Amino acid sequence: MNSSATATILPQPFLPHQQNPNQNLTTTPQISIQTNNRKSTVNPTVQWTSSISRHCRSGRIAEAALEFTRMTLHGTNPNHITFITLLSGCADFPSQCLFLGAMIHGLVCKLGLDRNNVMVGTALLDMYAKFGRMDLATVVFDAMRVKSSFTWNAMIDGYMRSGDIESAVKMFDEMPVRNAISWTALLNGFAKRGYFEEALECFREMQISGVEPDYVTIVSVLNACANVGMLGIGLWIHRFVLKQDFKDNVRVCNTLIDLYSRCGCIEFARQVFQRMHKRTLVSWNSIIVGFAVNGFVGEALEYFNSMQKEGFKPDGVSFTGALTACSHAGLIEDGVRYFDIMKKIYRVSPRIEHYGCIVDLYSRAGRLEDALNVVENMPMKPNEVVLGSLLAACRTKGDIILAERLMKYLVDLDPGVDSNYVLLANMYAAVGKWDGAGKIRRTMKGRGIQKKPGLSSIEIGSGIHEFMAGNRSHIESEHIYSMLELLSFDLKLCGYVPETVAGELYEND
Repeated sequence: MNSSATATILPQPFLPHQQNPNQNLTTTPQISIQTNNRKSTVNPTVQWTSSISRHCRSGRIAEAALEFTRMTLHGTNPNHITFITLLSGCADFPSQCLFLGAMIHGLVCKLGLDRNNVMVGTALLDMYAKFGRMDLATVVFDAMRVKSSFTWNAMIDGYMRSGDIESAVKMFDEMPVRNAISWTALLNGFAKRGYFEEALECFREMQISGVEPDYVTIVSVLNACANVGMLGIGLWIHRFVLKQDFKDNVRVCNTLIDLYSRCGCIEFARQVFQRMHKRTLVSWNSIIVGFAVNGFVGEALEYFNSMQKEGFKPDGVSFTGALTACSHAGLIEDGVRYFDIMKKIYRVSPRIEHYGCIVDLYSRAGRLEDALNVVENMPMKPNEVVLGSLLAACRTKGDIILAERLMKYLVDLDPGVDSNYVLLANMYAAVGKWDGAGKIRRTMKGRGIQKKPGLSSIEIGSGIHEFMAGNRSHIESEHIYSMLELLSFDLKLCGYVPETVAGELYEND
């Protein structure tokens, strides 16, 4: 048997810029190899494309572009998969690849793939959408002769990413056929832009239309429920999930834990966590933070320790949960110890939320000077959450001098926030310093700041009812205020004394 191998290389095709119009782009040179009397064919385009794909998946876009250049110089013709691979790689790194993406677009246009190949056209407009260039994505979309559902979905997602909700809805309405991905793109876009009620309404319409949601849809809907506190719909969706194939999906379970934690149903969250067949670091973080914010300090710290025993290394979110738990329980020494462990042992750089937890820890314990010292020595500029926590503690302790010092920080941070001015004015009023309260009123008026009306909401029968301070427009307003008067009367009988505030200072402002 002859063990020698002979290779015959067929004639090389034109380079892309020399493309023969009569030659199909997917036609590539074939290398015939004879080994042990058995003949096999290796497609060099596939080999080059595979190499380019490996670079793109690893984030080495420059190397991928260099490999593409070598491919063309070698005389190997790229096919539509090659271009899709490059365009998708560029889409993952918008800040680095605008110029490269434009060059590939030019080559694709020269070959006519932007109009005639739906996969290439879709990858091209998706790249521009992720670059934030919906104007260019629209040009590509309009030029395409054939469009698939993926094409329409990419445009909807792109419009939502750019905040152009009106165009996204219009694109959705014009779609010839809508699938689960189409509905999810619209729903998820609403949720990410903060339009949670619109996201839930979109889910209702999806149900009515008969389109079955997938686990990505469910995660988006549960996030929307968590943000508006709609426990009723969340419970219904959980029951729906239990009948689906993805009932054990880790992302769905993590989102359910977050939903129940944020709605105050921590026992439901615990049940979901305990029944999970597989847990991730996100699972542990969700339950730890859930226990902490609901005041279950012992459980939060217990799960924090159990997580490490299970082989999970705590990250910044894990320590946020532990620090929050210590803050709620007034465990100052434990909180400071966790903060040091985070920095020195786990090498986690403290973020502003960690400093915020330490400030809150000292503030709740009445150690306002220690809290202020943390604020003044933070490596980053304090935000309104950190300062607001300390300002609220000042009100509790009646420390107006420190509150006035904090107001300087808050005014520098955002001079247009009304709540901080109102809080300081109420502090002045509480101790009878009406001149100070009046000064705050004049400052607000001079800066054009108006007190925003208070707004609260409650879920009844899977519906949200909103109430604004002083507004009696609700259909059940008469009965509601009658019940409030009855509750107020009962509270006074029990010895409750209403708190005096300076709300009247801002009437008619």
